[in-house]
Amino acid sequence: MNKVIINSYEEFEKMVGQQIGVSDYVELSQERINLFADATLDHQWIHVDVERAKTDTPYQSTIAHGYLTLSMLPYLWNQIIEVNNLKMMINYGIDKMKFGQAVLSGQSIRLVASLHSLTNLRGVAKAEIKFAIEIKDQPKKALDGIAVFLYYFE
Repeated sequence: MNKVIINSYEEFEKMVGQQIGVSDYVELSQERINLFADATLDHQWIHVDVERAKTDTPYQSTIAHGYLTLSMLPYLWNQIIEVNNLKMMINYGIDKMKFGQAVLSGQSIRLVASLHSLTNLRGVAKAEIKFAIEIKDQPKKALDGIAVFLYYFE
């Protein structure tokens, strides 16, 4: 699917209720997991101790931090959509987010997103994006929810 280009609130509004797009897959490698552990100071063994995870977890592998998976949302979102003519865009919040399945080290994830709603708040577009982070070749989602962004059009 091609990247969606939005140049105005009116163009964005036409997308309400529609799927915006699907990103490419990105691998959550052990190196990325370790770097996230270092950045967040979350070195729980289930994420970073490869040998112990092989024997002491039902996954037989380390798993990505749930918040690492979530933190990939902006990168994957930018693969799907480009919103032009902005002063700025702000992450406003996440509603109804739920982790569904652990992402094992080395698995790949992608984003599937649709525009749930769009509200004009005195010139600021409040976009509620229904999203799912899917794991390649797995039936259950890693997580899903509604991301809320504020777009300040020029």
